[in-house]
Amino acid sequence: MITFFAALVLLILGYVFYSKFIERVFGIDDNTPTPAYSKTDKLDFVPMSWWKGNLIQLLNIAGLGPIYGAVAGALYGPVAFVWIVVGSIFAGGVHDYFSGVMSMRHGGAQFPTLVGKYLGKNAKVFINGLSLVLMLLVTAAFTAGPAQLIAQITPINFITALAIIFFYFILATILPINKVIGRIYPLLGGILLFMAIAVAVALVFSGKPMPNLTFENLHPGTLPIWPLLMVTISCGAISGFHCTQSPIIARTMKKESDGRKIFYGAMIIEGVIALIWAAAGMTFFNGTEGLGAALAAGGPSGVVNEISITLLGSIGGLLAIFGVIILPITTGDTALRSSRMILTDILSKFVNMQGKVKVLLVTIPLGIPTFYMATIDYTFLWRYVGWTNQLVATFMLWTAAIYLLRNFKFHWIASVPAVFMTAVVSMYIFYAPEGLNMDYQVSAIIGACITLVVVGWYVTQILKYRSLKQLEVDYRAL
Repeated sequence: MITFFAALVLLILGYVFYSKFIERVFGIDDNTPTPAYSKTDKLDFVPMSWWKGNLIQLLNIAGLGPIYGAVAGALYGPVAFVWIVVGSIFAGGVHDYFSGVMSMRHGGAQFPTLVGKYLGKNAKVFINGLSLVLMLLVTAAFTAGPAQLIAQITPINFITALAIIFFYFILATILPINKVIGRIYPLLGGILLFMAIAVAVALVFSGKPMPNLTFENLHPGTLPIWPLLMVTISCGAISGFHCTQSPIIARTMKKESDGRKIFYGAMIIEGVIALIWAAAGMTFFNGTEGLGAALAAGGPSGVVNEISITLLGSIGGLLAIFGVIILPITTGDTALRSSRMILTDILSKFVNMQGKVKVLLVTIPLGIPTFYMATIDYTFLWRYVGWTNQLVATFMLWTAAIYLLRNFKFHWIASVPAVFMTAVVSMYIFYAPEGLNMDYQVSAIIGACITLVVVGWYVTQILKYRSLKQLEVDYRAL
């Protein structure tokens, strides 16, 4: 269990030390009023304590992502631990922190607005469409699974279950954030964390050998690690979905110093959850071959259910049902809420979008296509969530890098992971079956070329802002 516990310690140390470094680079000011106070509207801009914000953010960004994704990623063996640790600390934590605090600094701005300000209008138009597609895909994917399980264990049929879930989605989307989400979600976030800790403790005392990372088992499979692992395990390492959720909580922050605890902290907690479930997948089924067979037989839900019931008994069974039904629903509703906020920002240029009736008029057109997509096969939807998700994350990292560059701050903390993720998404779309399904080497070459072009663009930005800095220095000298 050395690799598992070493990874756990590194995640904790990453929060203790690296998150503070990230915070110093950003530069907080608790004397500046946050949008929760300066723009209070009793709907989205409502002050909340940091611990509520942390648990709500955790539930919003997690759902079943760090469970299902980690179990699937465990097929790559203990190398999954490395990606979870490195990704969470140096990519996901940075991504989530800047998406939250930049939104807060810009009046609770949505992610596409930040992209437009720092990457240009064309990028904003593209990311507006991409973000809405991602939100609707996530909402649909995280609705179909729970509805299927409800139909299996109750007399309610699938379509009726979908209708019930979507009725709740509409309510959660149009009601003030402190009425439903602010009251219930901190408790549900705590249950999600308790579920993971209980599984971890049971694993330690189960007597089953937990695999360590060695050269022999570095990659016990036929699929290439790069770039598939980085897309398979997104929640729990880095996920673009997070930056679409961060403005929800950024609009509730009481002070700027809460950002590190809320956003970076929630990412590290999610990394811990992913680490536990990846370990559970490898350990419980005696290696990657056994896990692969279990996934083929029962899918991620069957794997989670078997692990939970065997390790935790009847309580585990209840937690498994809770996880498969409640957790994705709590992610789907905030995804729809984010869609409503993004679309409201787009339409606000043309019409006044204030008031609950008008909010409802924005929400319903989003809900109709999402309801239809939820009737499509879950696994088909999820394949397209992965690449879209990581592409959004890449745009957010570049947005943070340009923000830091413009303010003459240490931009490498965002630009280095941005280059890494650019290489991931550039190659993945050409190689993956849901993409162009091209030869691995050809895909690698194309991906490398695209990455070099993007790096070239960023070098021009560095030179541009260095010149501006030098002009500023010369002006002050004069």
